[in-house]
Amino acid sequence: TPHTPLRTPLSTMMARRLMLGYLQRSIRALKKPLWQVSVIPALGACSAYATMAAAAETANETTMKVALCQIMSGEDKKANIKTAQNAISEAAKNGAELVVLPECWNSPYDTTCFPLYAESIPFSASQVDDNSQPSTSFLIDIAKKNKIFLVGGSIPEVDDGKVYNTCLVIDPTGEIVAKHRKVHLFDIHVPGKITFRESETLSPGNSVTTFTTPHGIIGVAICYDIRFPELSMLMRRKGASFLVYPGAFNMTTGPAHWELLQRARAVDNQCFVAAVSPARNPSSKYQAWGHSTLVSPWGDVVVTTDHKPNIVYADIDLSKVKDIRESIPISKQKRNDLYNLKES
Repeated sequence: TPHTPLRTPLSTMMARRLMLGYLQRSIRALKKPLWQVSVIPALGACSAYATMAAAAETANETTMKVALCQIMSGEDKKANIKTAQNAISEAAKNGAELVVLPECWNSPYDTTCFPLYAESIPFSASQVDDNSQPSTSFLIDIAKKNKIFLVGGSIPEVDDGKVYNTCLVIDPTGEIVAKHRKVHLFDIHVPGKITFRESETLSPGNSVTTFTTPHGIIGVAICYDIRFPELSMLMRRKGASFLVYPGAFNMTTGPAHWELLQRARAVDNQCFVAAVSPARNPSSKYQAWGHSTLVSPWGDVVVTTDHKPNIVYADIDLSKVKDIRESIPISKQKRNDLYNLKES
């Protein structure tokens, strides 16, 4: 009987082709941009949702979904709380683990309004009073209900006769894990364009603020604080790989500096940076720029929006921070013999 060459079974050939196709797709995926953006409906407008390429296959404990809630506030505090409730609930429903509100979301951004809308803020959730501290009570309840980390934008806080612009951070159990009082007050005068002096009614805070999550350490500051790189460097020194700034830039400083400062702080500190603005209210005396944005450690704008009410989503991988810091090790190359940064 003549010798018959062995033939590869059809099933084996198909398996090899499938494997080859899988490898080709994987190689193409590696060449795609780090971030992909799509648009989904939310709050009657649209939400920009950014996700890393192939995130479903590579997700790990360092990756978290962030929601930046760009909401519109007015003169009715109860209505403002309801607006925030709707946005946070929507964000949690869409899987956000960290939700951020804008600066002064429960009141108009107006120096005359800050004392009128101010609430005392307790040291712990167990001390909160629903009647005299409705904004804090709301933040605690909704974070606990949805089991999320909540960076509660900022609200006017009254303490010992002084008023502060204060951000609370609530953890998924409903505990207050951080409180940041705006360190640098927004006092500016741009002739012919804008004059604003927070110091007319506000007092400055005096702390560098971070909090810990299962994904990493996050730093918090408020609006004008972003102009001071020393504060962000101190947050990085405390281990922060993500800096969050509730803010309300205006129609003069917003177009010029809003994105620029976020990208600068991201590159300075080789970390993610998010800035969350109120939506622009046409009837408001102070016109917010909007454009809530998240920037990568490389300085790329991951996702942003316009001035309208919106929720901006992003899946961020905090392990990328370590990679970039190791690739460009500026923290190990500082000349402490020439300069030094100290926290008082």
